[in-house]
Amino acid sequence: MSAADEILDIVDEHDQVIGTSPRGEAYARGLRHRCVFIQARDAAGRLFVHRRTATKLVFPSLYDMFVGGVVGAGESYDDAALREAEEELGVSGLPRPTFLFKFLYDDGARQSWWSAVYEVRCELPVRPQAEEVAWHAFLSEEELVSRLGEWEWVPDGVAAWERLRVHRG
Repeated sequence: MSAADEILDIVDEHDQVIGTSPRGEAYARGLRHRCVFIQARDAAGRLFVHRRTATKLVFPSLYDMFVGGVVGAGESYDDAALREAEEELGVSGLPRPTFLFKFLYDDGARQSWWSAVYEVRCELPVRPQAEEVAWHAFLSEEELVSRLGEWEWVPDGVAAWERLRVHRG
């Protein structure tokens, strides 16, 4: 099954399920769905940063400071966070990510999804999924901040990053 065929729950402005749709159709029609964002840190506290592959359905070839993705139909945010983190980092046995907060991402141009933000410490050697990650590194927070104005970042990740900084005070 291709990523475009994956079935997603379609949700309303209150994050209540109102139907299901294949991912490709949900993106094409601007249907609101659910996503998870996981900030992964290594044992030294550095942040996992990566550039998405050119084949991604949304935001191809852009940089991201989160791992994550869509929540499948009937899947919980918590289960999706663990699944997505392990898939994208290429590890198994990761501790369950810690939920931090949820927000509605809406770019005003038909891209809208409920976004659950998590954090996890990954002390395992990473082997990022080649289909998802074109480049990766662990950067200090200062290094990441210095690259915010230099690299082209996924807009939903930047929105989550800004909210996370406020959340942490």
